Amino acid sequence: MKTFLFRSMIGILFGGFIATAAAICLVSFGDQSTLDGQLFIKNALGSIFCCWLFTVTPLYFEIRSLRLPMQTALHFLTVTIVYFALGLFIGWIPLSVTHFFIYLAISVLIYSIMWVGFYLYFKNVSKKLNEDLECIE
Repeated sequence: MKTFLFRSMIGILFGGFIATAAAICLVSFGDQSTLDGQLFIKNALGSIFCCWLFTVTPLYFEIRSLRLPMQTALHFLTVTIVYFALGLFIGWIPLSVTHFFIYLAISVLIYSIMWVGFYLYFKNVSKKLNEDLECIE
Protein backbone atom coordinates (compact mmCIF):
# COMPACT_ATOMS: atom_id res chain seq x y z
CA MET A 1 0.00 0.00 0.00
CA LYS A 2 2.90 2.32 0.81
CA THR A 3 4.38 1.74 -2.67
CA PHE A 4 0.99 2.40 -4.30
CA LEU A 5 0.59 5.70 -2.44
CA PHE A 6 4.16 6.79 -3.23
CA ARG A 7 3.78 5.99 -6.92
CA SER A 8 0.38 7.69 -6.96
CA MET A 9 1.89 10.89 -5.60
CA ILE A 10 4.76 10.77 -8.12
CA GLY A 11 2.31 10.24 -10.99
CA ILE A 12 -0.01 13.02 -9.88
CA LEU A 13 2.87 15.48 -9.44
CA PHE A 14 4.44 14.53 -12.78
CA GLY A 15 1.08 14.85 -14.55
CA GLY A 16 0.57 18.31 -13.08
CA PHE A 17 4.07 19.28 -14.18
CA ILE A 18 3.45 18.07 -17.74
CA ALA A 19 0.13 19.95 -17.94
CA THR A 20 1.72 23.15 -16.67
CA ALA A 21 4.75 22.84 -18.96
CA ALA A 22 2.50 22.19 -21.97
CA ALA A 23 0.42 25.28 -21.18
CA ILE A 24 3.52 27.43 -20.78
CA CYS A 25 4.93 26.16 -24.09
CA LEU A 26 1.62 26.74 -25.83
CA VAL A 27 1.45 30.34 -24.67
CA SER A 28 5.17 31.10 -25.04
CA PHE A 29 5.93 29.41 -28.36
CA GLY A 30 2.53 29.01 -29.99
CA ASP A 31 0.12 31.47 -31.49
CA GLN A 32 -2.01 31.19 -28.37
CA SER A 33 -2.04 34.37 -26.30
CA THR A 34 -4.69 33.11 -23.85
CA LEU A 35 -5.98 29.72 -22.79
CA ASP A 36 -9.54 28.43 -22.55
CA GLY A 37 -9.93 27.71 -18.84
CA GLN A 38 -12.29 24.74 -19.15
CA LEU A 39 -10.17 23.13 -21.87
CA PHE A 40 -7.03 23.62 -19.79
CA ILE A 41 -8.61 22.03 -16.72
CA LYS A 42 -9.93 19.08 -18.75
CA ASN A 43 -6.52 18.46 -20.34
CA ALA A 44 -4.66 19.01 -17.06
CA LEU A 45 -6.86 16.51 -15.21
CA GLY A 46 -6.43 14.08 -18.11
CA SER A 47 -2.66 14.48 -17.94
CA ILE A 48 -2.66 13.97 -14.18
CA PHE A 49 -4.84 10.85 -14.42
CA CYS A 50 -2.77 9.50 -17.31
CA CYS A 51 0.52 9.90 -15.43
CA TRP A 52 -1.03 8.36 -12.34
CA LEU A 53 -2.16 5.38 -14.46
CA PHE A 54 1.30 4.89 -15.95
CA THR A 55 3.00 5.00 -12.53
CA VAL A 56 0.71 2.58 -10.67
CA THR A 57 0.03 -0.07 -13.33
CA PRO A 58 3.62 -1.42 -13.26
CA LEU A 59 2.69 -2.79 -9.84
CA TYR A 60 1.26 -5.76 -11.77
CA PHE A 61 4.86 -6.84 -12.33
CA GLU A 62 5.45 -7.01 -8.58
CA ILE A 63 2.71 -9.59 -7.99
CA ARG A 64 4.83 -12.73 -7.64
CA SER A 65 1.88 -15.13 -7.82
CA LEU A 66 1.33 -14.14 -11.47
CA ARG A 67 3.58 -15.34 -14.26
CA LEU A 68 5.19 -12.83 -16.62
CA PRO A 69 2.75 -13.42 -19.53
CA MET A 70 -0.25 -12.80 -17.23
CA GLN A 71 1.38 -9.71 -15.71
CA THR A 72 2.11 -8.38 -19.19
CA ALA A 73 -1.41 -9.09 -20.45
CA LEU A 74 -3.04 -7.43 -17.43
CA HIS A 75 -0.77 -4.41 -17.68
CA PHE A 76 -1.27 -4.01 -21.44
CA LEU A 77 -5.05 -4.38 -21.25
CA THR A 78 -5.40 -2.01 -18.31
CA VAL A 79 -3.21 0.69 -19.84
CA THR A 80 -4.68 0.36 -23.34
CA ILE A 81 -8.35 0.28 -22.36
CA VAL A 82 -8.20 2.99 -19.69
CA TYR A 83 -6.04 5.31 -21.81
CA PHE A 84 -8.34 4.82 -24.81
CA ALA A 85 -11.41 5.65 -22.70
CA LEU A 86 -9.64 8.69 -21.27
CA GLY A 87 -8.55 9.81 -24.74
CA LEU A 88 -12.10 9.52 -26.05
CA PHE A 89 -13.59 11.37 -23.08
CA ILE A 90 -11.13 14.26 -23.23
CA GLY A 91 -10.98 14.45 -27.01
CA TRP A 92 -7.40 13.32 -27.53
CA ILE A 93 -8.62 10.45 -29.75
CA PRO A 94 -11.44 11.04 -32.26
CA LEU A 95 -14.30 8.53 -32.18
CA SER A 96 -14.10 6.47 -35.37
CA VAL A 97 -13.20 2.92 -36.36
CA THR A 98 -10.15 4.12 -38.29
CA HIS A 99 -8.78 6.05 -35.32
CA PHE A 100 -9.43 3.08 -33.05
CA PHE A 101 -7.30 0.79 -35.23
CA ILE A 102 -4.59 3.44 -35.57
CA TYR A 103 -4.55 3.81 -31.77
CA LEU A 104 -4.42 0.04 -31.32
CA ALA A 105 -1.56 -0.38 -33.81
CA ILE A 106 0.47 2.42 -32.22
CA SER A 107 -0.21 1.04 -28.74
CA VAL A 108 0.89 -2.48 -29.64
CA LEU A 109 4.01 -1.21 -31.43
CA ILE A 110 5.15 1.12 -28.65
CA TYR A 111 4.27 -1.38 -25.91
CA SER A 112 6.17 -4.16 -27.69
CA ILE A 113 9.28 -2.04 -28.18
CA MET A 114 9.28 -0.90 -24.55
CA TRP A 115 8.54 -4.39 -23.21
CA VAL A 116 11.40 -5.95 -25.19
CA GLY A 117 13.73 -3.14 -24.09
CA PHE A 118 12.91 -3.61 -20.41
CA TYR A 119 13.09 -7.40 -20.73
CA LEU A 120 16.57 -7.28 -22.29
CA TYR A 121 17.73 -4.71 -19.74
CA PHE A 122 16.61 -6.75 -16.73
CA LYS A 123 17.90 -9.97 -18.29
CA ASN A 124 21.32 -8.32 -18.62
CA VAL A 125 21.18 -7.03 -15.04
CA SER A 126 20.31 -10.50 -13.71
CA LYS A 127 23.14 -12.03 -15.77
CA LYS A 128 25.64 -9.57 -14.25
CA LEU A 129 24.31 -10.25 -10.75
CA ASN A 130 24.65 -13.99 -11.27
CA GLU A 131 28.22 -13.54 -12.53
CA ASP A 132 29.04 -11.42 -9.47
CA LEU A 133 27.58 -14.10 -7.20
CA GLU A 134 29.69 -16.77 -8.88
CA CYS A 135 32.83 -14.70 -8.27
CA ILE A 136 32.05 -14.50 -4.57
CA GLU A 137 31.84 -18.27 -4.14
